[in-house]
Amino acid sequence: MMRTPTLRLEHQAIMSGNALYNDLSGYYDLMCADIDYQAQSHCVHRLQQLFGNGGRRHLDLACGTGPHVRHFIDAGYSGSGLDINQPMLDRAVMRCPEAQLSRQDMCAFTVDGPQDLITCFLYSIHYSGGIDRLKACIASVHRALAANGLFCFNAVDKHRIDNASFVTHSARHDDCLFRFSSGWNYAGQGERQSLKLRIERSVAGETQVWHDEHPMVAVSFDELQTLLQPYFEVHVFEHDYEKLIPWSGTSGNALFACVRR
Repeated sequence: MMRTPTLRLEHQAIMSGNALYNDLSGYYDLMCADIDYQAQSHCVHRLQQLFGNGGRRHLDLACGTGPHVRHFIDAGYSGSGLDINQPMLDRAVMRCPEAQLSRQDMCAFTVDGPQDLITCFLYSIHYSGGIDRLKACIASVHRALAANGLFCFNAVDKHRIDNASFVTHSARHDDCLFRFSSGWNYAGQGERQSLKLRIERSVAGETQVWHDEHPMVAVSFDELQTLLQPYFEVHVFEHDYEKLIPWSGTSGNALFACVRR
């Protein structure tokens, strides 16, 4: 999911964040071309079998163009998702026409009935932006879950962020070459961190470059568990979708599986 960012387009006029994502929503899947959606979805399905209530009512927060929703539907779940970006949801409708999709804020959402499994992939929990909104998101999830329902998401610990570390990949679409780079940045104090993105689009010898910075909530894993524990029984795993390994206490990325109390 992409939330309304502050955007600068090099060599051209300044644009709003929505202009970027309205323009590039069709290429969003290219930005995530190196993500194994099937492995992520299967891992969470296993967690639902191990820790959850075994039910098949699924809601994906910040669902974007719907790749996770698609995998869960194919695995026998009733599919639903929400996102605040309408162009992303328009793509999700094409991918998952049978799903219930809605434009909502994940920090203040409602559902028609209780859910057995709620997911929030791709570190999207951090789009809450601040601690108060993160608390509201957690409370909204708790209200939406059925008894013993499961909330699964991944997160990054603010104290273990390497500001110099970036992930980069390239992908082609039609005649265009896209290059995407992303990295976390934390100033060392406070409840805000940022996700920095650089997007290049090259075609016919010309290159457009966007620099994009998303405001995100910064939280340590100790703080996050403290926020979750009044609502959930919390299990923390290493950020490995192939193997379920308890979190070592040292790595900066983790997968959270939270059972509704």
